[in-house]
Amino acid sequence: MMNWNVYLSGEIHTDWRQKIMQGAKDKGLDITFTSAVTEHEASDAAGDVLGKEDNGFWRDHQSSKVNAIRTKNMIQKCDIAIIRFGDKYKQWNAAFDAGYCAALSKPYITLHAEDIIHPLKEVDAAAMAWAQTPEQVVELLKYVVSDS
Repeated sequence: MMNWNVYLSGEIHTDWRQKIMQGAKDKGLDITFTSAVTEHEASDAAGDVLGKEDNGFWRDHQSSKVNAIRTKNMIQKCDIAIIRFGDKYKQWNAAFDAGYCAALSKPYITLHAEDIIHPLKEVDAAAMAWAQTPEQVVELLKYVVSDS
């Protein structure tokens, strides 16, 4: 069995990443998981090392570029991405990651509730699958990465 590299993108306010990683581990799947920085404050401050920026737009701009170094490389190296959209916040970054995956012909699975199907119709149309629970994602990964 080859080692798969799975990139976890999107919503950072729930434990969906941990559920998927633990589920994959429990099933003995040979998967390496990667992700963007999930600590909100650290992500927002990623560019602060380059100099203090008082204007919020330019601080966000600077930090997003630093974060993109990590994100672009991890998406380029992944075999598949899981892209989570939560119900509390709009994850524009996740939609961008989905578009980037589509542009690179990287397969991805979306993970979100049924009540946001309509706003995500284009994102879901390019996805290889849509799951509603982390457990469904684990079952999809088990099928995809298994030798048999």
